[in-house]
Amino acid sequence: MNDLIIDAHQHYWQLGRFDYFWMTPERQALKRDFLPGDLAPLLSQNGVSQTIAVQAHASHAESYWLLELADAYEFISGVVGWTDLMSAQLGKALDEFQTRPKFKGIRHPLEAEPNDAWVVQPQVLKGLKELERRGIPFDLVIFPRHLPYLPQIREECPNLKLIINHLAKPRIASRQFEGWAREIEKVARLPGVWCKLSGMVTEADHHDWSTEDLRPYVKHVVSQFGDDRVMFGSDWPVCVLAASYQQVVDSLRQALGSPGEVALAKLWGRNASEVYRLENESISHSTKGVIA
Repeated sequence: MNDLIIDAHQHYWQLGRFDYFWMTPERQALKRDFLPGDLAPLLSQNGVSQTIAVQAHASHAESYWLLELADAYEFISGVVGWTDLMSAQLGKALDEFQTRPKFKGIRHPLEAEPNDAWVVQPQVLKGLKELERRGIPFDLVIFPRHLPYLPQIREECPNLKLIINHLAKPRIASRQFEGWAREIEKVARLPGVWCKLSGMVTEADHHDWSTEDLRPYVKHVVSQFGDDRVMFGSDWPVCVLAASYQQVVDSLRQALGSPGEVALAKLWGRNASEVYRLENESISHSTKGVIA
């Protein structure tokens, strides 16, 4: 693989620090602490130089905790945090975030909103316009049914960087492809939209998946978005529900086939570096003490 590998999507949590509503009983494997000291050896084993830590709890407190971890661990090159896009204090919150060099973006758990059209409400669009004005990317954790709202976001916010997480969570386990594929084609035609090749193993059958199950989804996203607008993300530690970190990396490499060295360099690192404005130098896997 290429020299620069960036994991553009991973998480941390510490039980008791925040309430993770999505950590349901069937996700028992996730009910323990997952911290940078746990991830560092996995990165070394897979040649990953840098990561983007992404919010798992909708709070400023978690965002600042992730930024503290990023300050303590050199390999965490960026944090995608959370803020209330509808708040009258949005500008102040973003002012504070932007004093931290490793703050790189905002994500809101759209998948958890009862209103599928939440993201195109006037007050939310006003918040997205503020992200656009400041050049802050917006990560979208969504289901396929949310994809039709992206053209409206793009129309209202023509220069906002939009980053789809987990291919918009197609139902790989039940092999639902056509409807998702059509919506992905439409969204891929929009400028300024990227897609993370992440979170696939947990949308597949957790106990009986193979690279062949993932391949059509990977191929379709890459064919539609092109080499410049796709990026690798492990979705660790959520991925452990179905696969190890090594299996996630290996399955993506196998599903991609041989698109060429330049394309691979973009997908495995360069695109994430450019979108999130990261530093490109090689970074050692610091194992300084975990922040309690």
